[in-house]
Amino acid sequence: MSIDKRFFEPVSGAELPRFAGIPTFMRLPVLDLDDARISDVDIGLIGVPWDGGTTNRPGARHGPRQMRDLSTMIRSVHPATKISPFTETNCADLGDVQINPAGLDDTMERVTAFYQRVIERNITPLTAGGDHLISLPVLRALAKDRPLGMIHFDAHTDLNDGYFGGFKLTHGTPFRRAIEEGLLDPKKIVQIGLRGTMYDGSDMEWGRARGVTIIEIEEFFERGISDVMAEARSIVGNDPIYVSYDIDFIDPAFAPGTGTPEIGGPNTFQAQQVVRKLYDLNIVGADLVEVSPPFDQSGGTAWVGVSIMFELLCALTTAVKVRRRAT
Repeated sequence: MSIDKRFFEPVSGAELPRFAGIPTFMRLPVLDLDDARISDVDIGLIGVPWDGGTTNRPGARHGPRQMRDLSTMIRSVHPATKISPFTETNCADLGDVQINPAGLDDTMERVTAFYQRVIERNITPLTAGGDHLISLPVLRALAKDRPLGMIHFDAHTDLNDGYFGGFKLTHGTPFRRAIEEGLLDPKKIVQIGLRGTMYDGSDMEWGRARGVTIIEIEEFFERGISDVMAEARSIVGNDPIYVSYDIDFIDPAFAPGTGTPEIGGPNTFQAQQVVRKLYDLNIVGADLVEVSPPFDQSGGTAWVGVSIMFELLCALTTAVKVRRRAT
């Protein structure tokens, strides 16, 4: 089914005031996966309002709703690269996954099932979390047929083995589980921005022993963004990759509304710059996680988060266009 391209373009703030209307991601149309028009969607923005993997300060379940609200401030054209994702690709808000706030295993299965339907429709997903455990069920759908590489921006490795006597599924364990399940190729993983006090350092040791490239914050600042991101690009090459962006990668002076803040991180401009180095990579999915509105009721952290989502959307746009040319 072919429809008017303008259907997928956001409502302009010059036509409807930004404080008016029903909030959707970046004022895009909302489509159900069973809608006939879904076949025209290139990139789907999805909320996973769930923080059942949080081990200390909860609240990320409220992230997608507040980010939708703040995203009304997003306009159409990237200020530096001039990419216009809404005219170069078809984007839509695919709503929230129907999670179970009282059931961890049930929610994980629901998330994977939802993303399997997204992938079957050839839609590239951009996800708003939710805590970082949501990346695992998303990867179970995206990497069902082959392991992916990953570029991961975070203050933490999320390679821990277990908590509370060996419990294996928390927001500190998703990428260890993903490697163990064969969803991620550890030699194609680059983790950037790691810092903060540690339990014992075994998470970094485990990752490095399996080939994960870990770039701690001191190295990040000493080498600079261009050098670090050039290495990241060379490691993942042209292989399909996932991009995972934890809001706590950014210094809490700029994004305090998160469950596990760590001082000494990048500012918001540097946080944008790293994403701009992802253009033309073969990104098959991305997420922005751990925005926790209860810890920043001003909405400032959600605004930072959805601004990074727009940066990721522009990077996904370049990936979609590269795949189009290849076919």
